[in-house]
Amino acid sequence: MEEVEVVVAHHERATLRVGEVFLKVDVDQARTEIEVEAMMLAPIPTPEVLWHKPPVLALAALPGRALGRLGKPSRASAAAWAAAGAAVRMLHDAPLPPWTGRSLDAIASQLDDECAWIVANGVLPAEVVTRNRRIAEAALRPWTPVFTHGDLQVAHVFADGDEITGVIDWSEAAPGDAMFDLATLTLGHAAHLGDVIAGYGGDADLEVIRAWWSLRSLLGLRWLAEHGYDLSAPGCEVDVLRRQAARDRERDLRSGGPV
Repeated sequence: MEEVEVVVAHHERATLRVGEVFLKVDVDQARTEIEVEAMMLAPIPTPEVLWHKPPVLALAALPGRALGRLGKPSRASAAAWAAAGAAVRMLHDAPLPPWTGRSLDAIASQLDDECAWIVANGVLPAEVVTRNRRIAEAALRPWTPVFTHGDLQVAHVFADGDEITGVIDWSEAAPGDAMFDLATLTLGHAAHLGDVIAGYGGDADLEVIRAWWSLRSLLGLRWLAEHGYDLSAPGCEVDVLRRQAARDRERDLRSGGPV
């Protein structure tokens, strides 16, 4: 008999694996409906939908393994990372999905709230938050919307050798900023940013990608804390924010600016 593996479980949703089938249970059916439609529209490999009986969505497992995990070194080849970049480009070149994404104003407002929460709860020193808030400003600019995955974590991209076999977890898919997907994919894996950009193409904005590293991490800390994740886990969001702040401080020292 197959064992049941708990892949992800928190207050909003859970994903179980039974053999070659993933069972996703989500309290928000609108999110599941978006996931199913996004997978139908996406021009890149996605899991096969076996059946959908709310609140459960059954998906076939993808061949290969995840490109990596946040907080752990990736064992995937440079070619696999480049192939991931090429797949993201294909997605971004596709027609927009027929629903709206988050507005720039909504993201900026949430950023203010989350930065205040981080400082008030002593999650990070105020200086680290202030520097990352300043870095994040580069991402808060108008963008031309593209078809974005919306949660393109490295663990959501599967590869078999140098080939991308599919991308999972499409519930956040929407029109959005192309650089956000590239930043999410490379968050905590900065060493592979060059490989991803090589596959994606030459028009990626590195400053904006790095800004999204800060912005995404700042926006995610409260949610992670409320859902039982360890904020001190090495290589994850807190570490990213500390490294970003240190890099910003070093740049100020070199330029003679404020430290």
